[in-house]
Amino acid sequence: MTLKAVLFDFNGIIINDEPLHERLIQQLLIEENLRTKPEEFREFCLGRSDRACLRDLLTHRGRMVTDEYLERLIVRKSQAYCQQMEALEELPVYPGVQEFVSQIHAAEFKIAVVSGAVRPEIELILNRINIAEYFSVIVAGDEITTSKPDPEGYLLAVERLNQKYPQLNLHPCECLAIEDTYPGIQAAQNAKIPVVGVAHTYPLHMLQRLANWAVDRFSDLELERVQQSYELEVA
Repeated sequence: MTLKAVLFDFNGIIINDEPLHERLIQQLLIEENLRTKPEEFREFCLGRSDRACLRDLLTHRGRMVTDEYLERLIVRKSQAYCQQMEALEELPVYPGVQEFVSQIHAAEFKIAVVSGAVRPEIELILNRINIAEYFSVIVAGDEITTSKPDPEGYLLAVERLNQKYPQLNLHPCECLAIEDTYPGIQAAQNAKIPVVGVAHTYPLHMLQRLANWAVDRFSDLELERVQQSYELEVA
């Protein structure tokens, strides 16, 4: 079995924006007359879509959460995210991301994003750092009804790649996912996709227990080693 596609998580893998997301969630809660609790972000939000995060967080706080109410909150948060990112002269992209994506593209593997982030946020960042053209497919959190660890996003990415490239005949086991959180790793594995855990959010030794492989930071990823490890692991 050979590697044909690399599927990237977004927040915590391509861009170091979790602190901004936490601040924006806290601001939303304050605007909704709720006191913030720092531990809740890690419990309800890390590795999950805004929809799942806000729904579960507000329900936990005893709020009735309708679809309309939830949609308004998601739009407000996304607008604030884009405004703050656009105001930055230099984005907090993880070192090595652009180079690694370029290497994957040069090796003629298909590339996709599978994320709980909404599409405008993903497209804003990919365009700002000049790698949008390399991504054949984006599966965003506002396009699916579930959140990681559900495998829906990953399975949809495989389906869309096959629709775009019928000759590819892509199977989940021929993909490689790159994730930094427990829900993300589990989502990939639930989709039968081998996954590399990057220790941007959780300690390396914890990711080693969950992912097929793990590295300390994104810049430690080497395409040749990834291919070798993938082939050995999947063989």
